[in-house]
Amino acid sequence: MTDRFDLTGKVALVTGGSRGLGRVMCLAFAERGADVVIASRKRENCESLAREIEGLGRRALAVGVNVGDWRQIEALAEDAYATFGKVDVLVNNAGMSPLYPSLDAVSEALFDKVVAVNLKGPFRLSALIGSRMANGEGGSIINVTSTAAVHPAQDAAVYGAAKAGLNNLTESLAQAFGPKVRVNCIMPGPFLTDISKAWDMQAFNERAKSKALRRGGEPEEIVGAALYLASSASSFTTGAIIKVDGG
Repeated sequence: MTDRFDLTGKVALVTGGSRGLGRVMCLAFAERGADVVIASRKRENCESLAREIEGLGRRALAVGVNVGDWRQIEALAEDAYATFGKVDVLVNNAGMSPLYPSLDAVSEALFDKVVAVNLKGPFRLSALIGSRMANGEGGSIINVTSTAAVHPAQDAAVYGAAKAGLNNLTESLAQAFGPKVRVNCIMPGPFLTDISKAWDMQAFNERAKSKALRRGGEPEEIVGAALYLASSASSFTTGAIIKVDGG
């Protein structure tokens, strides 16, 4: 069964790939044989991770991109195919959930930006790359959403709605791109990535006591689900939403 998780000869593209959950997924894919396209807003962070991946003996491409901009999304897809000739695994991981003082303080620009990064960009990138996968050797698309999609919070209303849309889109794309392309979703709960440095950890730890595992997730704990969905281990899994939230 170990061989079912092997990604030798594959190419993985990960948005939001330079930090947090995206970073550990990029490294996990490379450690199991994949070449990796690392995409995020800050190109220098992508380049730093690319050097780490090259140190593992794999090829890496660093691309600075705003995934909410369709023109940049199109350029990202073209760069990936020009460099590697294919994409076998696409991970739509980039996301944003800016704070706001009240719902009536959410501007149109902020609303549009949150929806663009969390929903519009993944749709466009999946449409471009998923179509090529379906016309070629197939592949796997993994959307990364949030438990905010099913447990809405007043301080993340737009983000939760956009992630709920991405959950829905996962099932639509699974139908559209089958049978050669599998489309699935990882729905994480709270993970202790660098974003957690801004949290009130005392309050967080109190809330976490209501969870089965009574803690937040460590970034590396997303890897099992990511490798399962990226590899042939999940060959009969599509349209699935896998919750990884500590219960």
